[in-house]
Amino acid sequence: MFNPAEPAFYLHPAYVPAKGPRQEVIDPARLKPVGEIAVTTLSEMEKALDVANAAQRDWKKLDAKTRSTILHKIANRIEATDMRRCAELMSREMGKPYPEAIGEVANCAGAFRYFAEIARDEAGKVAGSTQAGSFQHARYEALGVSVHIMPFNFPILLMCWTVAASLASGNGCIVKPAPATTLSTLEFMQVFEALPAGLIACLPGGSELGSALIASAKTHAVAFTGSVAAGKAVAMAAAGQMKPAVIEAGGSDPMIITANAPIDVAAAGAVTAAFHMSGQVCTSAERFFVVESVHDAFVEQFAAETRRLRIGNGLSKAEIGPLVSGTARAKVMHLIEDAKAKGATVVTGGKIPESEPVGWFYEPTILTGCTPDMAIMQEECFGPVAAIMKVRNFDEAIEKANDSEFGLGASVFTTSLEEAMEAADRLEAGMVWVNNPLIDNDALPFGGWKKSGLGRELSRLGLDAFRRSKMVIIDHKPVVQSWWYPYPDEWFYEEEGRKHV
Repeated sequence: MFNPAEPAFYLHPAYVPAKGPRQEVIDPARLKPVGEIAVTTLSEMEKALDVANAAQRDWKKLDAKTRSTILHKIANRIEATDMRRCAELMSREMGKPYPEAIGEVANCAGAFRYFAEIARDEAGKVAGSTQAGSFQHARYEALGVSVHIMPFNFPILLMCWTVAASLASGNGCIVKPAPATTLSTLEFMQVFEALPAGLIACLPGGSELGSALIASAKTHAVAFTGSVAAGKAVAMAAAGQMKPAVIEAGGSDPMIITANAPIDVAAAGAVTAAFHMSGQVCTSAERFFVVESVHDAFVEQFAAETRRLRIGNGLSKAEIGPLVSGTARAKVMHLIEDAKAKGATVVTGGKIPESEPVGWFYEPTILTGCTPDMAIMQEECFGPVAAIMKVRNFDEAIEKANDSEFGLGASVFTTSLEEAMEAADRLEAGMVWVNNPLIDNDALPFGGWKKSGLGRELSRLGLDAFRRSKMVIIDHKPVVQSWWYPYPDEWFYEEEGRKHV
């Protein structure tokens, strides 16, 4: 059983006492210790990689049905386990409200069931032959051992998305959790009971450990979720080693409220899209473009819904918990002050709540009168802030929404089918939601355009990220081919040469 007070790393199926430098884990709501973690040493990393590679060599040889059965056992274990301890740890170490922490874990089993089945549904392609008597096909094979560098905001769910795909493809997995959510990730690792020994490991550490894992010749693919800056660094490091990488970076998602929006539904949806997990969601709605004919009515109702939210620690009856750190809150406050200095108006929020003087809390905030020159309209905020810009019409809203270096997600509220279809066509984003933001689906690709990422998680594309193709040509009745050496004399230039048709 995992003990948060005793630093360890996980090398399946055991927690191993860690020897690296210790770090105290601090509750961002109460600023009190939750437990201790230790940075994985290079020798501990090497041991885990050796064991994972050895286990992977046997795992990839298993037939697809057997691997699928084991992935279903992992899903069964997730569903049968009392996850309250894991969710409580997550709430205490990073501040996530308990309903969201337990909700995150509740969505994990489906990813294992989905990839268990599609990985055995097809293992390649038989092509139409270019020559009679030749069996020409492509097969998919495992890459080796994949590295999974995870964010703090959805530490378990996002890990399951890529780990399930990688295991289903025949790989071993090394998970490097975010320092802020190492304890809950370590606690969760027990669900992998059904896997062969050594096939998965969880190694705590920071960016240095991540760099070492990517650079190691014993790893063969990378999955990363985090900021744009870190995503670029990971992508370049992986490219330097010629390793495939799935990069899910940040965003500054737009939300459009059209003249045909159902205002009451849009206001309620906007509150969840902007302030879910204190705005620390990569697909949070941050930039709002509201058509002028409904602007004032929307802002009034949006603000009223926002003021209903309760603020408190993750284990209290509150929707808004603390930000993950003092640094994160300082950036949010800087963006708000910049917007105010350039003319924005604070409709609600805009300050540290008087009820929560301890911890990294900040009130959910709505700004109006925002303009493109404000930093909050250009950068990822990652805090509970909705920046609203008034626009003349739907076309201007689309134009402004696309005016960003990010392209992760985008959402629209409208009752016009024409506007919904136009938005789906014209928004420059990897995901578009109409009247229902933040939803995902195991069977559909998740990922961004522009600087918001490379590659896709989930869906068949998410599976392909962790396998490689091999073209195979088999002639079962060997014959000497007409194009082999030596060439006939009439093919040469002096003899009029070989014809191209």
